[in-house]
Amino acid sequence: MEQAEAAEMVVEALRKKLKSKSKFYFNDLSKILGMKPRAAKKYVNKMVEDGVLEYWSSGSTSMYGIPGTGKQAAAEHED
Repeated sequence: MEQAEAAEMVVEALRKKLKSKSKFYFNDLSKILGMKPRAAKKYVNKMVEDGVLEYWSSGSTSMYGIPGTGKQAAAEHED
């Protein structure tokens, strides 16, 4: 699978679910890609590096989302 194809699949799937949630677990992304977590990791890391996805961590939980979406992003732009 090409990186661009992987990014397109993930972004399309996440946009469909944006109304209900904005952050997703790594396992959600690997299921979207249809890969085992170890194989999906390089694609997801590259998407974060390229700015297609953003990484978010609460310290105990790590999640991914589309940059500029969700409650966290809205709160940051209110300043």
